[in-house]
Amino acid sequence: MACNDTPIDSDVALNESIPSISSGYTALPAPLRILLVIIMVFMIAIGLFGNAIVCLIVYQKPAMRSAINLLLATLAFSDIMLSLFCMPFTTVTIITVNWNFGAHFCRISAMLYWLFVLEGVSILLIISVDRFLIIVQRQDKLNPYRAKVIIAMSWALSFCISFPSVIGWTFVEVPARAPQCVLGYTEFPADRAYVVMLVVAIFFIPFSVMLYSYLCILNTVRRNALRIHNHAESLCLSQVSKLGLMGLQKPQQMNVDMSFKTRAFTTILILFIGFSLCWLPHTVFSLLSVFSRQFYYSPSFYITSTYILWLSYLKSVFNPVVYCWRIKKFREACMEFMPKTFKILPKVPGRTKRRIQPSTIYICSESQSAV
Repeated sequence: MACNDTPIDSDVALNESIPSISSGYTALPAPLRILLVIIMVFMIAIGLFGNAIVCLIVYQKPAMRSAINLLLATLAFSDIMLSLFCMPFTTVTIITVNWNFGAHFCRISAMLYWLFVLEGVSILLIISVDRFLIIVQRQDKLNPYRAKVIIAMSWALSFCISFPSVIGWTFVEVPARAPQCVLGYTEFPADRAYVVMLVVAIFFIPFSVMLYSYLCILNTVRRNALRIHNHAESLCLSQVSKLGLMGLQKPQQMNVDMSFKTRAFTTILILFIGFSLCWLPHTVFSLLSVFSRQFYYSPSFYITSTYILWLSYLKSVFNPVVYCWRIKKFREACMEFMPKTFKILPKVPGRTKRRIQPSTIYICSESQSAV
């Protein structure tokens, strides 16, 4: 990972202790830095413990090791790694206004930053495609074995995309203008091409695929809701008669179908919205840093980069909060897990193991009703 040797920073770019604010660059006021550091400490704690609980729940409970939960656990693990290997050093640099960890580690931490971010985005992309296949195409093709293979492939692909930056395929600024290594301004076509490939892989491709998937899912859910509403008596009547389930049970089945469908999709949609809000500013910031000399050398670049990096880290905290808020099984399993570890809450009775094919739940047509 090469440093962007500019007249301001050429003498300090490769030193082990690097001043973080060069002349002409504006740092955050001390009270604001302290407040931001306090917030980031809470973010690190939530990112570590919240995502660790998600991973432990999936690891300790065989009934939770479905394909989708393995993907969610991998997403949580990537957020844990981001909280361990990137956020603490950025936090220290924000409060001290000085990078004290050496240029070499800065380059490695920048590569790890892109690696864990890429992996998290890849998992969100896989989940959106899986939901698209289940709800729109009515194909439940992802089992735990295939999920493990896809997860391994996503880690390998993320490493291949992020690793070239550490061997000098693009200019990365050792902090004089930001609280961690960031993409720096360059006029070399090869360096700019790599940066474009990086931001396309991290944001534009996942955002486009996820947006298309969720629009199709929304349309499918809307059509199914209209069909159930307009043909409530004819949809599942023949199957209900065969099963001998008359009266109250048929509406209850359809209510379960629509409630499960709407709530599960809404949870994934919230994750997508969080990803978009956290990463759109960072994507624009990275492109401007590389292609706009005026933006990169502006006095406010340090302050802007601090806020943008803070927003990108917020995503690692956002996911476990959404899990606990939206996913009942994770919330109940968390209640069971907490007493064994912290001895605070009363033990909750275990749930009966039940396996239902997602495609069975999501389909309620003329030939099949919800289970």
